[in-house]
Amino acid sequence: MKTLKLTLLCCLFSAFSFAEISQTQKDALVAIYNATNGDSWMQSWDLEQPVSGWYGLSIENDNVVAINLSFNNLNGKLPEEISALTALKILNLSFNKLEGELPSTLINIASLEDLKLFSNNFSGAIPKNIGNLTNLKYLELYNNNFFGEIPASIGSLKKLESLILSSNLLMGKLPSSISNLKSLKVLSLFDNSLLGTIPSSIGQLSQLEELVLSNNAFYGNLPNELAQLTNLKTLLLSNNAFKGNYAVLKGQLPKIVDFDLDEANMKGALATLDSDDDDD
Repeated sequence: MKTLKLTLLCCLFSAFSFAEISQTQKDALVAIYNATNGDSWMQSWDLEQPVSGWYGLSIENDNVVAINLSFNNLNGKLPEEISALTALKILNLSFNKLEGELPSTLINIASLEDLKLFSNNFSGAIPKNIGNLTNLKYLELYNNNFFGEIPASIGSLKKLESLILSSNLLMGKLPSSISNLKSLKVLSLFDNSLLGTIPSSIGQLSQLEELVLSNNAFYGNLPNELAQLTNLKTLLLSNNAFKGNYAVLKGQLPKIVDFDLDEANMKGALATLDSDDDDD
């Protein structure tokens, strides 16, 4: 009897130990491996071994919930099959050599919370329906070659806390829908070709701690509503074509640490900015 119980326990242990994700999800991972030259990764996968032992993966309830392959020499394009990872929350492929457009199916992974693809060679437009990823908290695509406009649908990402699109080839105006991102703490768009005026609705981003718009082609007067962003610690606006002297703005932001305007915006008559305290 003891031998029988021991045998049953061993069988159960073996079954739980080698419990694996579905074949569909495994096929998606293998597609990523093949499309990004997996044999040349710094930390490669042994496709003959259980998926649970593959580098950079987190698995919960037999689902892949996180992929972290940053600094791993991935080279190639992301395959459309990635959308089969329907429980994926974190996708971090930063600091690699990935290229081409983002797969159109990426926006079907509704569970995504953290999408970090910075410091690669991605190109093409940011998907127009990026707003479908309504659970996103971090969207960081900087240091790539994305071009075109920032999609208006980005305003649907109500949970977003960090939006970093710096050092790309983006053009056009800042979409007014950005004012919908009430949880946003970091908005960094420097080193693009964005233009137009800064919408006054930016003052609605009350949680914002970092606003970086340097090295673009923005112009016109800064909106008075910038003074409402009292949580700002970093405000970098240099190398644009803003009009007026906004030196007074620094005194109206109680938490400011890093503040940078063009020299031309520190001279001449002070611009009038709204303030609750006349002494500011």
